[in-house]
Amino acid sequence: MAQPPKALVLAPFSPDALERLRAAAKVVYEPWTETKRLHNPQELAGRLRRERIAAVVVEADFLVAEAFASPHLRVAGACRNAVTQVDLKTATECGIPVLHAPARNNVAVAELAISFMFALARHIPAAHAFVAGGRWTNPVLDYEQFRGREVTGSTVGIIGLGQIGREVAQRVRCLGARVLAHDPFVSRERAVAAGARLVSLRTLLRRADFVTLHTTAMERPVLDGAALDELRPGAYVINTGAPAAVDYAALAERLRARRIAGAALDVFPGFLLRPESPLLGLDNVILTPHLGGATAETVERHSRMMVEDIERVLRGERPRRVANPAVLKSFSRGR
Repeated sequence: MAQPPKALVLAPFSPDALERLRAAAKVVYEPWTETKRLHNPQELAGRLRRERIAAVVVEADFLVAEAFASPHLRVAGACRNAVTQVDLKTATECGIPVLHAPARNNVAVAELAISFMFALARHIPAAHAFVAGGRWTNPVLDYEQFRGREVTGSTVGIIGLGQIGREVAQRVRCLGARVLAHDPFVSRERAVAAGARLVSLRTLLRRADFVTLHTTAMERPVLDGAALDELRPGAYVINTGAPAAVDYAALAERLRARRIAGAALDVFPGFLLRPESPLLGLDNVILTPHLGGATAETVERHSRMMVEDIERVLRGERPRRVANPAVLKSFSRGR
């Protein structure tokens, strides 16, 4: 009797998806969220060959060229939209489809951006620290210190009106905010459908109370020092997109001088915020550890996407969510 194919899952998976995958393969489940470690890429490649892995799924681990040299590997998956940590060129040359999970965290990131708006507008982190630190002793004097503003009736400027930007636009419109957007790759009709009005970057910066960035990887910042100086007094900056989209040194200078009211940041150059960062120690900035997609629902979505397509590959059918579609020529059309 033939042995079932072996699957190595290094990404967090929902219990239902794991159970479903176990019906199609022998599963080794070692999510990085539980092991608290990432594999050396070369060592992982050797393991795939040594353990005769047919399917491997990663989220934070890297799949380098050597990983696709294993004669047993039939499919690889990366639980992300952009699979920058996978050698797609080599995978394609070896005829191995690389699955991905488009839109898995759109809602999660959009909700975080909106959460930042409320937290900044109402000074929630500072107010919590004030009360938790035992400093709330005079309600008359302290009330004025934490007076904020409402998101309803404000103007939200969205830089990057892709899938996540549109999710933000639709939600803040429901909150009663006006929505401006800047994205040279989006049509006016598409912006209107999302409830946003396309404007120039300068117009957006001068009119928005909240500027939230939802851009992809880029080489130079959209918000450099000159752009930051275009912001209206009292504006807030939110970045859950590309870390290079904002000149953080220039931002820190303007936050320290109170030229900008505040900022909330979930992404940083080099991934981790460096201990010498000028953003540390500022009382008008919220810093979070890249948790934009960190929701149970995100895990459920990417788990379902991965399992559905792994099942298709193991049956010899075409997977639906493939980061290197050129490999699909070798598959049957499926159902």
